[in-house]
Amino acid sequence: MRVVVTGGAGFLGSHLCQRLLENGSEVLCLDNFVTGSADNVAHLMAHPGFRLVHCDVTNFVHVPGKVDLVLHFASPASPVDYLKLPIDTLKVGAVGTWHALGLAKEKGARLVLASTSEVYGDPQVHPQPEDYWGHVNPIGPRGVYDEGKRYGEALVTAYRTSEGVDAGIVRIFNTYGPRMRPYDGRAIPTFIRQALLNQPLTVAGDGSQTRSVCYVDDLVTGVVAFAESGHPGPVNIGNPQEMSVLRIAEDVLAATRSDSEIKLVDLPTDDPKVRRPDTTLARRLLGWEPVVPWEQGLAHTVEWFRGVELEAG
Repeated sequence: MRVVVTGGAGFLGSHLCQRLLENGSEVLCLDNFVTGSADNVAHLMAHPGFRLVHCDVTNFVHVPGKVDLVLHFASPASPVDYLKLPIDTLKVGAVGTWHALGLAKEKGARLVLASTSEVYGDPQVHPQPEDYWGHVNPIGPRGVYDEGKRYGEALVTAYRTSEGVDAGIVRIFNTYGPRMRPYDGRAIPTFIRQALLNQPLTVAGDGSQTRSVCYVDDLVTGVVAFAESGHPGPVNIGNPQEMSVLRIAEDVLAATRSDSEIKLVDLPTDDPKVRRPDTTLARRLLGWEPVVPWEQGLAHTVEWFRGVELEAG
């Protein structure tokens, strides 16, 4: 197969590129490096089946030759990024998705949109099944990401129903692992960075809000299985093991053997109080469920962060 991965030099995209190459696919990685980095795929550059192209998918997407699969993963994905880049975030969710769908239509390829659990907003249904429509504030600070992804889902559906494009949607829940940026603002890399620098771990609110975190290897396995399934989705891909943010911080302290203290800070606007995927559909449809235990995934992630220059950023 020949696969195009938009946002392929980002955290998730780079792991996807690696897995696809391991599975025998040829991979064309597109990225504009606004939040991604060529360093994330440097270890793939010598692979004969890999090619990295600097490309902003909101401007155009032109790929010569055949394409079998388009994985549209381009988007700022952390609060730090989409609060700083609100228009870029909306454009990649709308125009970028449109261009990716156009490529899939032109090539007769399957497209998979990387949507997000944030389409559920601050949910009033828990855990969140795929048929829940969500509780999103469209004019809040997080709306640029939440609504960009919701629009992308609508566009994918329109292309599937009216243009006959083989397009599907995966809703990705909180994911962690190597190659996360230490300063991207998400809880796990922030806590690990702070712990390794012996700084206070900044827990929002009282830390009782929950997250369900999935190790990146498990997430990639789920995405690849969905891509191969031909199913339209949406399908939740995430770990249903729910933990409080305070517990995550405490586990990071234990994993890093840090003496840092925990400091409570103000809760961000529209911060979801709970987050947990209903993965019944993924288990039934794909035979998929996460297998990497939290303690093991966290240990791998901490080990990787120990090799990163944490003072810069």
